[in-house]
Amino acid sequence: MLGMTHMTSRVGSAGAGPASARSAATERGAATAARGAATARGGAGAQSTAAGRATPSDGRIRTAARRPAGVGSLGGVGLVLAGALSVQFGSAFAALLFPRAGALGVVTLRVTIAAVLLLVVCRPRLRGHDRTDWAVAGAFGLALGGMNILFYQAIDRIPLGPAVTLEVLGPLLLSVVAARRAVSLVWAGLALAGVCLLGQAGFDELNPAGAGFALGAGAMWAAYIVFNSRAGARFPRLDGLAVAMAVAALVSLPLGIVSAGSTLLEPGVLLLGLGVALLSSGVPYALELLALRRLPAATFAVLTSMAPAIAALAGFLVLGQTLSAPQCVAIALVVGASAGAVWTGR
Repeated sequence: MLGMTHMTSRVGSAGAGPASARSAATERGAATAARGAATARGGAGAQSTAAGRATPSDGRIRTAARRPAGVGSLGGVGLVLAGALSVQFGSAFAALLFPRAGALGVVTLRVTIAAVLLLVVCRPRLRGHDRTDWAVAGAFGLALGGMNILFYQAIDRIPLGPAVTLEVLGPLLLSVVAARRAVSLVWAGLALAGVCLLGQAGFDELNPAGAGFALGAGAMWAAYIVFNSRAGARFPRLDGLAVAMAVAALVSLPLGIVSAGSTLLEPGVLLLGLGVALLSSGVPYALELLALRRLPAATFAVLTSMAPAIAALAGFLVLGQTLSAPQCVAIALVVGASAGAVWTGR
């Protein structure tokens, strides 16, 4: 989720997509949606995918968008995949903390630690902003916090792979609507087929509440992308993201304290929470920032569309979560729809 994942993640001026923040989601909606946060879901940016996953919105993005792919971009591909692995494995390790701190406790640790790190590193300037700026930053923070809370509630109830598959429908729908092309209906239909196949045996098998939380996280992910882009146009550097993360921490902190209490202060829990925050936010952000200097924006966005497949792999290796053959095909359909929507929406 911070999708930080996707603390996530998915971060420059907190622009959620590879496109310039000032262009919003309409002109380059497909690439922006698939990038989301990346990271996030992830907290500081990231997507993750997921998540959540934000990208710099300075001149380097526009340069990256024009740079043709070549042999030198292979290193960028590796950086993107490494960042995606970090985000999703961060979510998997977060699930291991659920028995000790609960889903709300873990998301509180992840978002709060990420907020502290961002505030210390970025030291955002709080002067010189009007009410509209603060309203955008607040909405960005609420979307970021809601995305993380809902996503962690989802993976507490259903396997990680299906959770990310359902969550990514939010950015996918945003990209289809923003692209305004007839071919977008093909990708929407492909994604719908994947969701139907995912629930072939009945969503009772996945837990209806868990599926609902994942879809809710997807809706918040779409909102995160829109407000991330607007915040990137109003705040310099990472200031907008740092302020939004602080808002998300304030939203999640009371919930975590009520849910986990003094458990959050146990050294072992704090250490694991720091690890989750770094895996889901810090490491992916750094890797994706480097990747965007080597890859065209559209290629970057297509690669981040692989989040559901990577999440399924992380769930299998870390949590021992196995998926049926129809569920694997469903994930592949959604991944294909996401990649296709980004590629044709360039």
